[in-house]
Amino acid sequence: MDNLLDKRFRGYYPVIIDIETSGLNAQTDAILEIAAIFPEMDEQGYLYAAEKIHFHVLPFEGANLDPKALAFTGIDPFNPLRAAVDERLALTEIFKVVRKHQKNNHCNRAIIVAHNASFDQGFINKATERCNLKRVPFHPFASFDTASMAGLTLGQTVLAKACQQAGIAYDSVQAHSALYDTEITAELFFYMVNKWRALGGWPLVAV
Repeated sequence: MDNLLDKRFRGYYPVIIDIETSGLNAQTDAILEIAAIFPEMDEQGYLYAAEKIHFHVLPFEGANLDPKALAFTGIDPFNPLRAAVDERLALTEIFKVVRKHQKNNHCNRAIIVAHNASFDQGFINKATERCNLKRVPFHPFASFDTASMAGLTLGQTVLAKACQQAGIAYDSVQAHSALYDTEITAELFFYMVNKWRALGGWPLVAV
């Protein structure tokens, strides 16, 4: 059996992402935090976290800052203690690490893994467009949504409930931090993919 990660997802390298934002509209609202976890695959075909990266992000000029969203996340966008960077720098650095792991794993392209992935993907796509970034490593519309995956495999779509079903500790106090939510989403994603491996569902055997 060839355990290289490039064989697992049709040449895609999965990157687990979470963002915190100043609202729900990717067109007008800002990314305030972003984190990413980069997996590797062991000799038995199981995924694990190899590296992670995290940024506090400054709102782009003219961004809408919804007070309800800020109250929900507890983020003060302009608090100097955040040591926030602009979105162009954050995305550029994340893309560099994505490309490194993608190349090391012989993958053709990266794909976003997130809980309710269309939300994160929409904000990242819009920020990428706004910053006029080239050589974007992620597929523009395909993604792996752990909410859908958890609905299928665990019967739950809410992150906290899916983690409970999987036996993953979930701390609601730390939730809604991009780094913590990325770590939890990665753990859930690895659990589901690795469980499928353990049950004999991969590699597929032609009949």
